[in-house]
Amino acid sequence: MLDWASIRTRPVEREPVSPPPDLVEPEKPPRHGIALALGGGAARGWAHIGVLRALDEAGVRIDMIAGTSIGALVGGCYLAGKLDELEEFARSLTKRRILGLLDLNFGGSGLFGGMKLTTRMQEHLEGITFDDLSKPFVCVAAEIRTGHEIWLSSGSLITAMRASYALPGVFEPVVCNKRVLIDGALVNPVPVSVCRAHEQPLVVAVNLHYDLFGRAAVIKHSADLPEKEGKPADGTKTPLVVDRGPSQRDARLGITGVMVEAFNIIQDRISRARMAGDPPDLSLQPKLGHIGLTEFYRADEAIRLGYQATKAQLEEMDRLLTVLG
Repeated sequence: MLDWASIRTRPVEREPVSPPPDLVEPEKPPRHGIALALGGGAARGWAHIGVLRALDEAGVRIDMIAGTSIGALVGGCYLAGKLDELEEFARSLTKRRILGLLDLNFGGSGLFGGMKLTTRMQEHLEGITFDDLSKPFVCVAAEIRTGHEIWLSSGSLITAMRASYALPGVFEPVVCNKRVLIDGALVNPVPVSVCRAHEQPLVVAVNLHYDLFGRAAVIKHSADLPEKEGKPADGTKTPLVVDRGPSQRDARLGITGVMVEAFNIIQDRISRARMAGDPPDLSLQPKLGHIGLTEFYRADEAIRLGYQATKAQLEEMDRLLTVLG
């Protein structure tokens, strides 16, 4: 005999009902990130560390990095997960420690061999290749024989970074696949074009030369030598004395200083031209003009200025990312 009570209380199994297609909320695509173009600028490049710290703190996603010279060094260490080690090294530098890292090489093609610096890099980056990085990365270098702009995006990370910051006359060029490579700032000081070529929708550039006012001036000047004429109390004239000596500031430059300052002029002129023709969507411009190109011991100050310049632009960066969706 059937137990009708048990039948009535037995739960009825029903097939799950899917909501109508028009009521299903589509998954939102992930928000766009930024492509970062880190420019060259020798000691001023420590500011890139502050830039990256501010972006990480704000939760801004970085989809790729293109770096020139010290921008390649900082960008590569960041993507390799070694930014903490690089920052610790930069903040520890003093004038004496910098001299200890420079290995004089009078018989080579650069004043310094750079092997001591390479040894320090190998302690943390030995064996790391571009394939090991978390995001796409490009180092910009220049080929000394042809003047070609070389984009390094595969192979040894240390070799690529060394080639990108091989300042002519200071560090020896790097031979890579039968090409002799030197500092990429000679051809592309702020590599916005590299990010564009990788079809990145939002390119943020870090220009380390923004604060160098007056570099683009044109001045009409006489080629005559300055003359000094003395007049004694008796009214007679003394022979003309021609002042041929350099000023005290110019006399202190030295060989390395002259090369670095000349390179600074080249970088500034090229970056102005290239960024005018292909501007980034947003430019971060730390005020670093008072920091000399060889003053690597001023890392604390440069990092702080890079951090502050980035924080000041975060609102605009967020607006651009919102527009992109």
